[in-house]
Amino acid sequence: MNYQSFSVDQQKRLTASLTKFLCMYRHLTDSYIIEFFSERLWEKLPLSWQEALSDLSSSQLADFLDGLSRSGERSVWPLSLLAFRATAQALSFPRIPHMETDLNIHMEKSGKTKPAEFLKNCSQSSMLSHIFRKHVKPKKQHEIRRLGREVKRLCDLSGCWNVVDIGSGQGHLSRYLSFGLGLSVTGIEANRVLVSMATKFDEQLLYTLKKENLRNVKEGSAASSFQFQLPQSLPRHVTSWLNPRGSWEDFLMFLQPQIHTDKHKSSSPHEAVQDASQAHDQPHICSFFDEAKAERDLNASGDAQGHSNNHYSCMKGKTKSWQVDSSESTTLTDYSQLPFCCDTNQKLLCAEDKCIEDFILTGLHACGDLSATLIRHFVHCPQAVGITSVACCYMKLTTHENLTPPGIYVPSHVREEKLEDAEMDIMVGYPMSCWVKNLPGHELSYKARETACHAKEDYIQRLRQDNTILKVHCYRAVLETIIRKMDPSLKRAGIQTVKKGHELPFTDYARVGLKRLGLPADLPLDLSAVEDMLAQQGKVVAYFCLVMLLAPVVETLVLLDRILYLQQEGVECSLLPLFDPHFSPRNLVLVACKTKNIPES
Repeated sequence: MNYQSFSVDQQKRLTASLTKFLCMYRHLTDSYIIEFFSERLWEKLPLSWQEALSDLSSSQLADFLDGLSRSGERSVWPLSLLAFRATAQALSFPRIPHMETDLNIHMEKSGKTKPAEFLKNCSQSSMLSHIFRKHVKPKKQHEIRRLGREVKRLCDLSGCWNVVDIGSGQGHLSRYLSFGLGLSVTGIEANRVLVSMATKFDEQLLYTLKKENLRNVKEGSAASSFQFQLPQSLPRHVTSWLNPRGSWEDFLMFLQPQIHTDKHKSSSPHEAVQDASQAHDQPHICSFFDEAKAERDLNASGDAQGHSNNHYSCMKGKTKSWQVDSSESTTLTDYSQLPFCCDTNQKLLCAEDKCIEDFILTGLHACGDLSATLIRHFVHCPQAVGITSVACCYMKLTTHENLTPPGIYVPSHVREEKLEDAEMDIMVGYPMSCWVKNLPGHELSYKARETACHAKEDYIQRLRQDNTILKVHCYRAVLETIIRKMDPSLKRAGIQTVKKGHELPFTDYARVGLKRLGLPADLPLDLSAVEDMLAQQGKVVAYFCLVMLLAPVVETLVLLDRILYLQQEGVECSLLPLFDPHFSPRNLVLVACKTKNIPES
């Protein structure tokens, strides 16, 4: 499906087809695999499907899920089953990125696939500088490099160099955008601990850069021909929860303190630089790293010996200090105030003037309603000129049917708010567009949206490896029947993952699960019934494969709703498969710019 060439009318017809198709198979998307036996899920399939799927090996199920022909089988596929698979594939957005050298995948000894950038070292991307790999897992390295490049492309297209990173976490993307691509970045994150870690990692990177430059100088002129340069402005980290019900004006309030945190100070930051001897007597001091100390550390070991514990620590030139206004919140790190961050060629607008520069919004796997809120603020905020949004955790989206899905954090004062029905229609995470909202059967249950978060590519890979971990599906489904016999009220009770449960005999697995629910773990089991159910593991996996076929269909409907919402508001956009889906399953990025049409990468 080359949806990029679709007109708006074609996209609307596609959403109608999606909702009709998903309504036909709602019994699959809304089913829980742990209820395979207790709800007799297998018996709800057409008999012809049962006969075709019941005797397939793991590799044959992988071929079926991958859309390949059924190898080594004489029987004929049921036409209805073939039509189901073909329709699911045809209605789903393509998930394979354009072929590029850095996306060629290779197979590890374990059978897992990774992008070619991890060919030499499975944990370090060869296409990302070492300073951006510290504290960053391989998956995140792959994501920040490719999304960062897309953000930079959007900045070049729009002529805007300010980026606001929503849900910035530990600041890995913000750090790469700032230090790696030279953009001015503000990160907004609700978790204070993550913001503190982001600040700490920024400081470590600065210290590393300083020592790299000193090392290059010591190694001679050839080595010192290249020096790491500090960006014009360092990442700024704000601790704040972005209210999905808030206005874009409220959102701008988070950004205003970043421009000017102390209106009483001199307009020239250089005038506020104090002598180092006075620094120790001042509260809330931002101490620059001592160049002499860095050199001593370098001579001692060549490795970082540590960094300042000061929350506002930075590094630049000789030993200097910068006083931070003690009246400001210490959760807000404003590096734009520092002398070496001042960009005299770019207009800076002060918060007291109620004015902020244009910016690009970005969110890497912004969870649940956060991605939807990001899109709404982009549409309505005049200063937001572009957006790149990678979504995740669709089950945490609010809907008309469920305004408080499980697993989301909402402050108490927001939970107590009572909104009119018309206002609730505006605020929900799905659906966003008027078109989808008015389609019959557009509703998606919590379970259907949770299904959309599964990785079909990863499951295919596990099937090809004949991974014994898949037996856990069957184990948990058998345990569900035992739990309900003991206490019928414990339907789909939450049991945390049993560590290495697939390596345990079922009786040991069951004891662990029952104990966690406070049920007697020593009651005798009907071993004959248990063995009969365990023998049906292949059917359990086959049923789950049918559900997995629908996962990208549900995701397509959610994302297409967002595309139609943007077009409804007069903004053209593109949806690009950006990451390797084997490596990063939520790999579709929504890209839009208010002033330009966005060409494909």
